Amino acid sequence: MDSIKLMVEEHKYIKRMLVVVRKASIKVMQEDNINYEDFEKIISFVRNYADAHHHGKEEKILFTRMVAEMGDIADIVVKHGMLVEHDLGRLFIRDLEEALARVKNGDEDSKVDVIANAISYTHLLTRHIDKEDKVTYPFAQRGLSKASFDKIDEECEKYEAENEKKKIQATYIALLEELENKYL
Repeated sequence: MDSIKLMVEEHKYIKRMLVVVRKASIKVMQEDNINYEDFEKIISFVRNYADAHHHGKEEKILFTRMVAEMGDIADIVVKHGMLVEHDLGRLFIRDLEEALARVKNGDEDSKVDVIANAISYTHLLTRHIDKEDKVTYPFAQRGLSKASFDKIDEECEKYEAENEKKKIQATYIALLEELENKYL
């Protein structure tokens, strides 16, 4: 397994969901109505596929090894860059969920918070993915030994196998396709 290639492929699914999030947000503006079920599906995809599955693999496997083996620059790139952005994405999704609840409870003004947090998440993740694909992953490929990457690939393969049993990939790719059929 080529773990970097896999993570780049996963980014493609995440970017497709970002397009859906944008279209769902535009629909809220145009129709002054929120499809709560669709936003719950979006949040589920983000939390379970983009964050727990994809970011989990980065945080538990790749970034951990980069920090341990590549020195101060990797420490800065990972801890003060990638992980900060992962946490900021989690904040946008939590704030989106809270705004949805407020709108559901009659706070019409919170519709702007729904859109703001959804779009902020898309902007953050678009830039974040670009940095990982063009800077962070190549930096790791240059700085880590073949032996380290063999271990990363092995750990990612085990991680994928465990998630395959839970049908994470299939479930969330199907959910993405369902939402794409509706919004695109």
